[in-house]
Amino acid sequence: MEATMVCIDNSEWTRSGDYAPTRFKAQTDAINLLAGAKTEANAESTVGVLTMSGKTPRVLVTPTPDLGKILTCMTEISIEGECNISAAVQIAQLALKHRQNKNQRQRIIIFAGSPISEDKERLVKMAKKLKKNNVAVDIVSFGCEVENQEKLEAFHGAVNSNDNSHLVIVPIGPVLIDVLLSSPIFQIEGGNYGFGGGPGAGAAGGGGGGGGGDGYEFGVDPNMDPELALALRVSLEEERARQNAAAGTTGAAADGAGASSAGPATATPSAAAAGMSDMDMDEDALLQQALAMSMAIDEPEVAATPAAAAAAATPAAAAQTSQEQAQTLMEGVDEDDELALALSLSMQDAEPEAK
Repeated sequence: MEATMVCIDNSEWTRSGDYAPTRFKAQTDAINLLAGAKTEANAESTVGVLTMSGKTPRVLVTPTPDLGKILTCMTEISIEGECNISAAVQIAQLALKHRQNKNQRQRIIIFAGSPISEDKERLVKMAKKLKKNNVAVDIVSFGCEVENQEKLEAFHGAVNSNDNSHLVIVPIGPVLIDVLLSSPIFQIEGGNYGFGGGPGAGAAGGGGGGGGGDGYEFGVDPNMDPELALALRVSLEEERARQNAAAGTTGAAADGAGASSAGPATATPSAAAAGMSDMDMDEDALLQQALAMSMAIDEPEVAATPAAAAAAATPAAAAQTSQEQAQTLMEGVDEDDELALALSLSMQDAEPEAK
């Protein structure tokens, strides 16, 4: 597993169209595929990105395993100024020094698409310091490969340790991605491309060649067509990032709409329950409702004015009133004899209380 910092050349020189479509676009496409290869090769590998041009080199993303963050930051780079490799490499080394997982090997990948202003002695001194700190460096030289060749070869010779660093020179004509895919930069230990299952995937792919692509992500053998496999993975990550952004926007809108409709939504079940209550009540529920109504009728009479209370105290008047109330309620429920009988008994029980 590795922690990698990719240094991208975003100087004015990269506007040139000698590498289709431009030097800048060619290297950004290569970096997107490279980040996908690194993160797929090992789940604990991380990739960061920094720009080398402008007022000062700028770290866009510190080493992260999240491919979506890398793809997003690549769309926010602007072309400006001149390239400053020495400052960029020092900042990249500092970012790697503060990586979270200290067990990760350190690597810097430099894309040089413009003339290098630093002299050879300074580059060699910087390379020795990187070698001392166990930092491997891969260099991709394109656009000004002839002009920069001597300086970059001296830098590579000073930083290389046990063949852990590489210099890839891409002349005008070939597609930058095609050259890099066949270079050691896009390969991992064991000689396999950093996509489709890591070390040992090549042997497994050879043994299962007749399986129609079974066992490979997207159904593509990364050893047969690594460029297509990497492109599919990058496209998938871009789509996931887009969907996550859209989901965040939709979720915020749904929260606001849910808060505004909470009142009506809460009231609807109670209204429906009220409408269905008369239809769904059984005999016991109807009896309880009738008893409650009878008690509500009795209470005002008991708590009436003193004159009304004296008139109601007469046994004959109380009995007549009770009978009239029972008759009235019985007429409403004469369809059920048992319910009528229960109501009558309840009214008789209420008479002593009224007296």
